[in-house]
Amino acid sequence: MLEFAILGFLADTRLHGYELRKRLAALTGHIRPIADGTLYPAIKRLEKAGFVTKDLEPGTVFAPRHMLTLTDAGRAELLRLLREPKEVFITDENHWFCLLAFLRLLDEPAAQAAVLKRRLKFLTTPASFFYDGDKPLRAEDIDDPFRRGVLEIARVTSRTELEWLRRTIGELEDEGEHAAVRN
Repeated sequence: MLEFAILGFLADTRLHGYELRKRLAALTGHIRPIADGTLYPAIKRLEKAGFVTKDLEPGTVFAPRHMLTLTDAGRAELLRLLREPKEVFITDENHWFCLLAFLRLLDEPAAQAAVLKRRLKFLTTPASFFYDGDKPLRAEDIDDPFRRGVLEIARVTSRTELEWLRRTIGELEDEGEHAAVRN
């Protein structure tokens, strides 16, 4: 997820490491803060893969700083990852939000809708956090108020997301149809 987010932020603009870390923390930091020992090795891997370049640039107040730029190969990789996200980006909420933060970069409405349809399918498959044997338990089935709270909160969150997904998929499909008519 970290390397994906780095590519996503660099698709917007060139950044130096400190600014990149601030943006990553704003998106994912509430889950796990981004340490230098995590960020800089990830940047090195992206450089080695040819997805990112690092150039030394004079600082405005302080010492020179390394500016990171997304390469054409990096942009192609980001678009591939957006078009064909790994399953964890569909099923895990933190990965999903990271994917959503950059899905606009995939400028094909049909491709965007396809990703949203995968999430819709995942959310509409019966599941629970708790089971009685193979039977998923609903909030109404549980006496424990805390576990019931988990299920009630998840239900409301899922309902809201399902409404958004259905509406947005419809809008994207309409946009795709209008584009096809114009061409």
